[in-house]
Amino acid sequence: MPRMPRHIACLTFDFDAMSGFISRGMSSPSPISRGEFGANVGAQRILDLLKKYDVPSSWYIPGHTLETYADQCKRVFDAGHEIGHHGWTHVPPAAMTREQEEEGLVRANIQIRKLTGKYARGYRSPSWDLSPHSVELLLKHNFKYDSSMMGDDYTPYRVRQGDVIELEKPAVFGKPTKLIEMPVSWSLDDYPHFEFVRTNTTILPGNMNAHHVLQNWTDDFMYLRDHLDWGVITYTFHPFVIGRGHRMIVLEKLIRTLKDNGAVFMRLGEAATEFEQRAPAS
Repeated sequence: MPRMPRHIACLTFDFDAMSGFISRGMSSPSPISRGEFGANVGAQRILDLLKKYDVPSSWYIPGHTLETYADQCKRVFDAGHEIGHHGWTHVPPAAMTREQEEEGLVRANIQIRKLTGKYARGYRSPSWDLSPHSVELLLKHNFKYDSSMMGDDYTPYRVRQGDVIELEKPAVFGKPTKLIEMPVSWSLDDYPHFEFVRTNTTILPGNMNAHHVLQNWTDDFMYLRDHLDWGVITYTFHPFVIGRGHRMIVLEKLIRTLKDNGAVFMRLGEAATEFEQRAPAS
């Protein structure tokens, strides 16, 4: 009996609060206040909107946020949303030693267990920048899925281990593991479109028209709906970014448009389980 078409939309939120700014050396009052907006204003707006439309979601929370904003994180969990791992600090794993990466992995998961009663099984690396050790460590600590890579857009896949990548030689690809990749995209992330960030060396201009970005986000779902019988689209938001008033209007329009066009909203961990059922590891 053929399977019915099923198009899954996953709304995910990286609840960085101030940790992302601190990891970049931006710890003066102004950048810290931007993170505070996400924790004290944006997060609750998002929770209220998700409740209004009965939409489940996944939140990836650094250990720093879990300890600094324990009450806000508890509200996320109490509302029924998935709590995923997002490092201890917001320092990318690629910038750490193996020992530092594993220490943060364990430390943050202890905080997640204190909140939820169990360790996280979903991981998203800060800044989407895994290290050469990340896959090994995620497997060692029994993670089910990662959501940091971009090797597909709508179809999850098994993460490889043991790639050898050199500039002057053809790439040598390692073997697939049991770790499931729930792919992401910068085009489906609010941060590069909307945030204005100025450092001593770079400027991220951001501040795009939110309705123009919404068209991109909805069109990506329409392509999934029209071309694949089954697939997952993963949107990534940050409470201090999407939580601004005009962007909340756009987020609500996105939810309504997806609902009107047959999207099935799921937590990312549930979507990973459905993929595993469809394509068991060999």
